[in-house]
Amino acid sequence: MSAFVFPGHRCCFCCLPEELYWCVFSGGFRSPEGGGFRGRGGGRGTPRGRGGRGGFGAGRKVVVEPHRHEGVFICRGKEDALVTKNMVVGESVYGEKRMSVEEGEIKIEYRAWNPFRSKLAAAILGGVDQIHIKPGAKVMYLGAASGTTVSHVSDIVGPEGLVYAVEFSHRSGRDLLNVAKKRTNIIPIIEDARHPHKYRMLVGMVDVIFADVAQPDQTRIVALNAHNFLKNGGHFVISIKANCIDSTAAPEAVFASEVKKMSSENMKPQEQLTLEPYERDHAVVVGIYRYKHIDRLTGNHRNSSY
Repeated sequence: MSAFVFPGHRCCFCCLPEELYWCVFSGGFRSPEGGGFRGRGGGRGTPRGRGGRGGFGAGRKVVVEPHRHEGVFICRGKEDALVTKNMVVGESVYGEKRMSVEEGEIKIEYRAWNPFRSKLAAAILGGVDQIHIKPGAKVMYLGAASGTTVSHVSDIVGPEGLVYAVEFSHRSGRDLLNVAKKRTNIIPIIEDARHPHKYRMLVGMVDVIFADVAQPDQTRIVALNAHNFLKNGGHFVISIKANCIDSTAAPEAVFASEVKKMSSENMKPQEQLTLEPYERDHAVVVGIYRYKHIDRLTGNHRNSSY
């Protein structure tokens, strides 16, 4: 297990065994007998292994610095933490800690972003080169669950951006709807992402698709939505859980197979990264989408430029 490093900053303690992992969100060491959260493991939308409340040392002075990904920040105090600027001041979404920082006469509130509960946060801390989600962007989020990561994407894109959050489970969808009530840039869609035609009247063209659907046909699901909604030259960020696709194959073989499928759907992978130590047997693939034009004179397909 290797340590992660914020670009240009000191190393955090990911190289420690999990039992002694100094968690930036728990405020202390976790003992094997209890306390804190387990870190890796647990299913999406379930409490097991998904962590507790994020936290900052109470009463301690902190400094917030911009991360290299626009709209994401690092809170530096006794522990470093990934944070986003809270779009709905005074409100937590999933029990995460909040902190206020005075910038001149303005007080800005930030929310802790727990990488053990968010694949996107895990990818950022893992050193992903691009996420393509930034202020003003239009994002389609497939597998929105209860809105944990969606709320942070909402913070990043801000009031000028938009998040189309698609979730099939009605139970998780109820929580997602409650999140969207207070965040005007989230459009919740409680529908099966395998059938994008059912919500095509609600969704415009988007700049980025983020997917965390954990289904055997995940690449096909993303491709269907990309063909309908992703701009030519737009980008995709896909979280792949190897066991959900083929539990008998090695994770590396599963990832390679999924990347090959993407290429056949006009989705060109540009970057791949594992999500250790936050998730076992997970990877994130980032890439660009380009559709094919049909030459009216010859009838041949040609790739569009990007």
